[in-house]
Amino acid sequence: MARSLDGLVFVPVADQAPGQVGRETRFVYHEQGDRIWAEYSGGDVARGYLVGTRSGDGLDFRYVQLRHDGTTASGHCTSLVTELPDGRLRLAETWTWESQQGSGTSLVEQLSA
Repeated sequence: MARSLDGLVFVPVADQAPGQVGRETRFVYHEQGDRIWAEYSGGDVARGYLVGTRSGDGLDFRYVQLRHDGTTASGHCTSLVTELPDGRLRLAETWTWESQQGSGTSLVEQLSA
């Protein structure tokens, strides 16, 4: 199992569609036992939160966000935690919006110290 996510900062590898997370978005993760949560903001996202559970290298969580244009959105995501050759962590995500149409995959990687 990859190390704890607690206190780590992640950034998307690529921009998503407008109104979603992008390279300017920063996720600050927390972990306690099998519970995970994070705050995120940046780019089109004024404030976002995710909350869920971790089982081994798998994450399962719901997310909700407030965009700068005043709209909100929410969805469900599962992620696989892997370690990169340089020791940073990567999350391979599969997500589905629940408040609107759409689904997809994305990668977020731990920022270098």
